Amino acid sequence: VQLQASGGGSVQAGNSLRLSCAASGSGFRRFGFNTFDISWYRQAPGKRREQVAIHSSGTYTQYEDSVKGRFTITRDNGKKSAYLQMNSLKPEDTGVYYCMARSPAHDDYWGQGTHLTVSSDWGQGTQVTVSS
Repeated sequence: VQLQASGGGSVQAGNSLRLSCAASGSGFRRFGFNTFDISWYRQAPGKRREQVAIHSSGTYTQYEDSVKGRFTITRDNGKKSAYLQMNSLKPEDTGVYYCMARSPAHDDYWGQGTHLTVSSDWGQGTQVTVSS
């Protein structure tokens, strides 16, 4: 099973972005993609990796408290893909986002991660010097 996460980038706070996770490989011969639970994790600089959203093989979804109401996880079993729609992004959402697929046998497969940087509304500033 191979997972390819994509869609990361640099955005300003308040904007939206959608991450995609495309699954492939012969590992789905035993269990179909539709039987896997799919999760999105993120790892902020200097912090531990944390789960932000999970979509079961059925219709159950769950979100980490800080993203509830802003992030939505979906999946398209026909395309062997999962998505994470992220709205109202905040600087604290910055990190590397990983998708993870768990088989019915509880084997976990990880993608390589995609980077997200959310900058604050403030620009970096510019120096003004007034001389007499």
